[in-house]
Amino acid sequence: MRAVTVHEGVLEVSELPMPEPGRGQVRLRVTRAGICGSDLHARHNADATADVAAEVGYPDFMRRRHSVVLGHEFTGTVDAYGPGCRERWAVGQPLVALPLLRDGDKIQMTGLSPHAPGAYAEYVLVAEDAAMPVPDGLDPDLAALTEPLAVARHAVNRGDVGKKDVAVVVGCGPIGLAVILMLKAAGVRRVIASDFSAGRRELATACGADVVVEPGEQWGLLAAEKGVVTSATTLFGEGLDAMHQLRRIPRLPWWSVIKAAQRLGLTPSGPVVFECVGVPGVIDDIVTHAPFLSRVVVVGVCMEPDTFRPTMAVNKELDLRFSFCYDPVEFRETLHLVADGTVDPRPLVTDVVGLAGVAEAFETLGTAERHAKILIDPQA
Repeated sequence: MRAVTVHEGVLEVSELPMPEPGRGQVRLRVTRAGICGSDLHARHNADATADVAAEVGYPDFMRRRHSVVLGHEFTGTVDAYGPGCRERWAVGQPLVALPLLRDGDKIQMTGLSPHAPGAYAEYVLVAEDAAMPVPDGLDPDLAALTEPLAVARHAVNRGDVGKKDVAVVVGCGPIGLAVILMLKAAGVRRVIASDFSAGRRELATACGADVVVEPGEQWGLLAAEKGVVTSATTLFGEGLDAMHQLRRIPRLPWWSVIKAAQRLGLTPSGPVVFECVGVPGVIDDIVTHAPFLSRVVVVGVCMEPDTFRPTMAVNKELDLRFSFCYDPVEFRETLHLVADGTVDPRPLVTDVVGLAGVAEAFETLGTAERHAKILIDPQA
């Protein structure tokens, strides 16, 4: 079969043996695969990521010296079953799958390990138990976005975002745009997005952001939001004013009133800020400028050591959370949100290329202002 391999940072179309499905595996004929930001990083910086992966118990992440078929965002049709499968679906049935494959007694990350070739290829192997049927009529371009959208859904869940919360998305690359889509699907009424690129700001609007600004402008907008606190004196003053009013009422259990107000969301609260950039300095900028009591969800993957001022986060009582991947339920929910039209990710798809166009697509995405998600059609 034809596939795109990466070795020492060089992408090229190669002829590889047809993958044979092992026990419990299904071979898919790939119809679409997405180019992910982590693929762009892995092309040149795989060793740094592999070192971190090894520290957390996954020693088989790809390294620059390996020859690897990338591609962990994909959809395809059933082509063949390996032994031990239940053969749940007919040949030709479109599927998506979690990009995880059992390799003996190990679990491998599809498209990010030399032991589990990915979907920049005409065929890819998936675990039958990790595969899910694509609902009838769903465009392969959209089905292939299940994986990155599931990352965004998990990030929104990590943020515990309520419909009345103000959400701020910093960075409108593919993952930031996906977070905007998932915030609006969750019913969040006010989403503010920021990005340096005018093209990406346009895409953020197309994805449903209510306000789109240049970086830094979001903090001034938040200062005007009802209930948002941006200074210690304001926070302390509001507390003293509330105590003054409550204690004027004889025999009123003021502590119970305050607890009731907290339960009803009537006390000061901050926005939920999603960091979707992944470069040094962004977390510190958010910690410095975000309002008091904000929840900060870090979705962008920074490949370098970074710093922020803990004393600033402590004084503001910020929640700092990190988000990675998704669970199988979130993956399935995402697929069906796209299929039923609750989430419309079509603005994300800005180009489709064949295998021969992958190397150029990588270069384009490295400096893209108008692109979000470039898909691969291996059969083209």
